[in-house]
Amino acid sequence: MSTAENETNGAPGSATDSPGTPAGPQPESIRFFGTTWVDHGNGYAARRVGVAVGSLAAAAAACFVLRFAYEGLAIADVSSFVTLLMVVMFAVCSSLAFRHTWDSFRRRPDTDRQNSLRGLLAIGFVGSLLAYFFRSLTEAPGEKLRREEYETARQQYAKRTARRSGNPRKRRRP
Repeated sequence: MSTAENETNGAPGSATDSPGTPAGPQPESIRFFGTTWVDHGNGYAARRVGVAVGSLAAAAAACFVLRFAYEGLAIADVSSFVTLLMVVMFAVCSSLAFRHTWDSFRRRPDTDRQNSLRGLLAIGFVGSLLAYFFRSLTEAPGEKLRREEYETARQQYAKRTARRSGNPRKRRRP
């Protein structure tokens, strides 16, 4: 549900949550960043560095685990075709997961497609971690998308709440 829809029906995140909440749409929280992405305050830069280092470290650890899997195949003395098939499978799944994750930072992913790709994205988790790392070098992952949606919701709210001034019948016609 979008922020504009929340605001009109009194759902959580709407302007009617509490008396201290400002009127209008509220920014959506981003994992690891909360709403610090709005004004880049409250440790935003440190969080970006932490997310970048954490996702790169997790990707390196994942590659280390995949190396153990590769060595396990070598110890099991499977054919070179099976070994090649495993390497190609992880490479393809990682590249697809990278692309899917990268695209999800620019537009909302389709939930049906997301559910159908769940297994492929789980196999290609290294690609998702690398996409998270590269995006966190420039912004909070998904910040641009959330900022565009938030600005649009604020503009729509301003249009809906703008009041006419005066009686239109009393206006002079040129």
